[in-house]
Amino acid sequence: MKSFPENQLLLETTTLRVRILKKRDMTKKEIAQNFLKLASGGNPRKAFELYVAEEFKHHNPYYKGDRETLMLGMEESHMESPNKVFEMLRALEDGNLVAVHSRVQQQGKDGWKGAVVHIFRFSNNKIVELWDIGQAVPDEIINENGLF
Repeated sequence: MKSFPENQLLLETTTLRVRILKKRDMTKKEIAQNFLKLASGGNPRKAFELYVAEEFKHHNPYYKGDRETLMLGMEESHMESPNKVFEMLRALEDGNLVAVHSRVQQQGKDGWKGAVVHIFRFSNNKIVELWDIGQAVPDEIINENGLF
């Protein structure tokens, strides 16, 4: 056993490392992806509540350009195809813009399959504008690289 002079104190210290997890803001890319997960998964109302600004506008040619009309259209789409497959393949963020490339397969009457790109514009971490473009997967694909 090691001995120490009487006037010297031996202190043993244990350092406890505490990791504090700070709540961080979601990236715009994460917001866009979560919005699409909720909206395509049957809960567009929640998606709009959480992520979409009141002054939102969109450019889908099949609906009026306001927030409420698009949300109702998404709810209707889910009722027509509740088991739709929506798979996000790529997401890119650049400043206040996010683009998400996805594969979609409807289960309803038409069974539409296609590639969809959603482009989101953000202000103050809220979606303020949306463009969406879809391309049907043809029965015969000539390109050896496929659509995805």
